[in-house]
Amino acid sequence: MPNIVIDDREIEVPAGTKVIDAARQLDIMIPRFCYHVALGSVGACRVCAVKFVEGPFKGVQMSCMIDAKDGMVVSTTDEEAVEFRKYVIECLMLHHPHDCPVCDEGGHCLLQDMTISGGHGIRRYLGSKRTYRDQYLGPLVQHEMNRCIHCYRCSRFYQEFAGYRDLGVMQSANRVFFGRYEDGILESPFTGNLSDICPTGVYTDKPSRFIGRRWDYERSPSLCINCSLGCHTVASARYRQLVRQEARYSEEVNGYFICDRGRYGFFYASHEKRPRRALVEGEEVAYHQAIDTVREKLAQISGSAGPEAIACLSSERSSLETQAMLKRVCQNKNWSGPLFFMEQSLAEKVKTATARLEPGLTVSLRELEQADFILAVGADPINEAPMLALAMRQAQRFGGRVVVIDPRPIFLPFDFQHLPVRLHEVDLYLSLMIKAAVDRETATELGPSAAEFYQTIPTLETAAVPLQEQIATLAQELRGCQRPVIVCGTEVVPQTTPALAADQVLLLKAMDKQTGLFYLMPGANTFGASLLSGDDGSFSTTLESIEKGKIKALIVTERDLFWKYQNKQRLERIIEKLDLLVVLDYVDSETAQKSDVFFPVSSLYEAGGVFINQEGRVQVAPKVYLGGTPIKQNSGGGHPPRVYGVGIPGSEPRPAWQVVVEIGNGELPPDEETAFATTRKWLAEGNPVFANLPPIDQFPDDGVRLGPALDVGSRFSLDWQTERHPKRNSDGLELILVDWTFGTEELSIYSPHLRQVEKEPCLSMHTSDAVRLGLSSGDKVAIRFDGGRVEASLCVAENMASGVIVMPRHRLLEWQKIKELPRIVRFEEIEKVSV
Repeated sequence: MPNIVIDDREIEVPAGTKVIDAARQLDIMIPRFCYHVALGSVGACRVCAVKFVEGPFKGVQMSCMIDAKDGMVVSTTDEEAVEFRKYVIECLMLHHPHDCPVCDEGGHCLLQDMTISGGHGIRRYLGSKRTYRDQYLGPLVQHEMNRCIHCYRCSRFYQEFAGYRDLGVMQSANRVFFGRYEDGILESPFTGNLSDICPTGVYTDKPSRFIGRRWDYERSPSLCINCSLGCHTVASARYRQLVRQEARYSEEVNGYFICDRGRYGFFYASHEKRPRRALVEGEEVAYHQAIDTVREKLAQISGSAGPEAIACLSSERSSLETQAMLKRVCQNKNWSGPLFFMEQSLAEKVKTATARLEPGLTVSLRELEQADFILAVGADPINEAPMLALAMRQAQRFGGRVVVIDPRPIFLPFDFQHLPVRLHEVDLYLSLMIKAAVDRETATELGPSAAEFYQTIPTLETAAVPLQEQIATLAQELRGCQRPVIVCGTEVVPQTTPALAADQVLLLKAMDKQTGLFYLMPGANTFGASLLSGDDGSFSTTLESIEKGKIKALIVTERDLFWKYQNKQRLERIIEKLDLLVVLDYVDSETAQKSDVFFPVSSLYEAGGVFINQEGRVQVAPKVYLGGTPIKQNSGGGHPPRVYGVGIPGSEPRPAWQVVVEIGNGELPPDEETAFATTRKWLAEGNPVFANLPPIDQFPDDGVRLGPALDVGSRFSLDWQTERHPKRNSDGLELILVDWTFGTEELSIYSPHLRQVEKEPCLSMHTSDAVRLGLSSGDKVAIRFDGGRVEASLCVAENMASGVIVMPRHRLLEWQKIKELPRIVRFEEIEKVSV
């Protein structure tokens, strides 16, 4: 490794380290505009100039463009380098407007910092300034092109890093313009990162515009809970209102960036319709009065029908503390549950996934970027977890191969190979590819069960399936790679796919490859829910018990029963039969509106919490602010009421785990640290994977990955064989319900800004099926379900499996008229609607 001297300080760095990075390791800040660690070097701004005194280079050079070499002596304070940087900064400031007081970047602007530190303070240029016309780029980013210093960060991130093409560089020389070819909403779901990466104020955060400076905010590290990845964020609040969320660097998870759903999906926390008072039969009451009412009614039901007549249901978005407290109360009270999943099949798939994340197989999101072959099975990254797509993009940029086996019309912002097969064929195509890449001797070395497993997989010749040539070619590439990763979804795939994916990873690992396994899960704390979920039956069983009168009270914690349950009419009828429905939540959901007793609870930003992401990484989100009704809402937009009182208006919501404890007549811990310590001890007694968790105030920034599960399940099971070759229904299409980036996630739909970037919900169908029905893209179609007609536009696609129809669970689509799943939509049930 080369030794280099910078400003009389010596440092040894790995080969290939840029001089600007070597200086950073010595806490020497070399000025920079175009350089960014995630984007690498480009040498556009010329402001990182330093003097090379000794070594292979001499004189003033750009420190971001030169690798550190042994024997180099560098000076950042040399008079010639300082004068050069001062001249460059003066040139960059020639046309820059004097609008710092009204620029949202003011106060944390890199251009301000560099101008002051560079010694430039008086403008000598007296000519007319160059000006541009600003563009409308959508509801998320404000464009102010006159502030641009032509560093190229925006176009490099947008096009090279993220892979989208509708924003870039236009014109030339002194008229270089960064923007779109015409006004319009940016297509990328990573648009908000432009505000973070721009060193000036060309791109600023539109939803938080003119609300405050950074020093006006209560700022705290936090986590995104809009998917299962657990990306790191910085949340900012002012006047009891959460106003902004930015990316926070994480070495193991999201790197420097986050997606727009995570960045702008927080508006539920300060929504004007958010309930902030306890309700009994729709009437506001004091919190303790509501607690007493619930305790009394639960005692009556328990006395007359038994404690098992009381059921509890939590969710994948609840913190680990809430999930654990609810389970503990259920055990102490002998109540039924708690249930954490609406679908038993999903619960079983997630349990399999958490069990099969064995040591040496699990990879983080950042580790996935290093893969040279990614095989995604039953996963739609852009729609289900956008940051996964961004990580896959980095792997592809540096030569990695990406293959997707999925029936849906998958879009990714880079070149990839798509094998569009039907759901029942997913396991077969995965197995065929791995068998073609792995030797029989390798499988035999893993033991008799692996050898039998390998033997039962048909060869490409005997399988006689379409796409044989593509599979053979991809298998050869897979055989030659060194760092393959299998990404496996858990929502739409068959029951056997998560276990099969893990088995195939073991086969690849036996070939001395650095193989990884990456599961995609449906919620922020799905991993925790799976570890706490018992064999207490399914939600369908609970509904049947309510219908039969066996369950008379239901306690629902931070879940909207109507959000993902397909048969809305049945659910409404069953809820009416309950003697008591208790709901704890921080959003005004449909379930909350139908509750007999409602408790407002604190959101993530007011309570903090512990969450386990899809790789088993336990992470802590501290509280950001104390909560309460935003002053903007309390004052009607004017001055706050000039009334002195005790407490904060609207501060009745408290952490959900506290409400659970009080409902169960438990004793509240004195503080959050004690509460987590007690919970951690109880969790470890039930499951040793929690034994290595530190105290909540000692968690590292990137969290702690859980240890191996006690039971990794049955390796090399042959159960997947039963999923092969079911008889195809030639008279209909298999219905697949899916999520979209925007419009289908439970919390982000409360963001008025994300609603503006939602696409119109549509049904997707293969070209051959559309031709058979006489339909084309853009047609309005209706599907007759048992619960009524569902109408939507049709999108005809070639890059999807035939024999399926894809429908998003979009908030604007009446998809809940479906009564049962799985469902085959017969051709005669599909008709074109005259417009």
